Amino acid sequence: MAFVNNPKYTGVIPPVVTPRSAAGQIDIPSLQRVVEHLIAGGVSGLFVLGSSGEVPYLSNAEREQVMRTIVSANAGRVPILAGASEQTTVRTIEEGAKLLALGADALVVTTPFYALSNAGEIEAHFRAIKAALQVDIFAYDVPVRTHHKLPLDVAIRLATDGVIVGVKDSSGDDVSFRQLLLAAGGIEGFSVFTGHEVVVDGALLGGAHGVVPGLGNVDPAGYRRLFDLAVAGNWAEAAAEQDRLAALFNIVYTPDSTRVSGGAAGLGAFKTALVELGVITSNTMSVPMEALNAQEAAAIRVILDETGLLTAVAS
Repeated sequence: MAFVNNPKYTGVIPPVVTPRSAAGQIDIPSLQRVVEHLIAGGVSGLFVLGSSGEVPYLSNAEREQVMRTIVSANAGRVPILAGASEQTTVRTIEEGAKLLALGADALVVTTPFYALSNAGEIEAHFRAIKAALQVDIFAYDVPVRTHHKLPLDVAIRLATDGVIVGVKDSSGDDVSFRQLLLAAGGIEGFSVFTGHEVVVDGALLGGAHGVVPGLGNVDPAGYRRLFDLAVAGNWAEAAAEQDRLAALFNIVYTPDSTRVSGGAAGLGAFKTALVELGVITSNTMSVPMEALNAQEAAAIRVILDETGLLTAVAS
């Protein structure tokens, strides 16, 4: 598989989780170990302060603490893409400038949220941020959180004009995603990443340039293998690796949905798995989310064992 448009960004760029201590503080040593775990797994970059990083729950001071820690631990080894997540254009520019000063190499920006925007305002939002900061920008299409789908024609214009260098698509809109992939092939340097963990092989077959998997926190090496197999055109082996990762993704279904929210279930499963793998020390969540309990952790451990991760740790 060859990317004919020479995209600047390709590969596996996981959204880094934010470990907390049992007392609820940012766990710096655990976060440093997460960075080492991801880089050892062969990731192509780090997406800091994304949804999997619990960014809406972090105070301003905690966001800075997370950025400083990851930038320091990374030490320039892979690009750092930072989520500038704010409701409106002016606030996003302020947040983006701060993250760039802390060491971000590029920004990941959603459509405006809370504000009632239309397509014209969404396009103006991205253009204003680019004009103000003059940095690589990924558009993060995640309507489940922003309640705005990034319009396809807007994305294509922004890409063609060099306002955005890529899109991280977590929209769940397969038709729009395919149309974006078709358009992306003719836009020099432009990347399309999927944010969906269990259909990466299909996305890559369709022309996607990479993946931003929350589950990549748990098994970065698995996603790297999947990507490399796809690039080499070994689609049967890529599908087999994707099947194993899909089985691993079942960790997000282990929490009791009557006790734990949907957001806490997924992120809590990633954190709990990382505790089981010895990467972080606690699966504490940001307030008000509940952490997974011992019974749920035991169920996750079984899945980790069945998908070969505990064996890899033991060896």
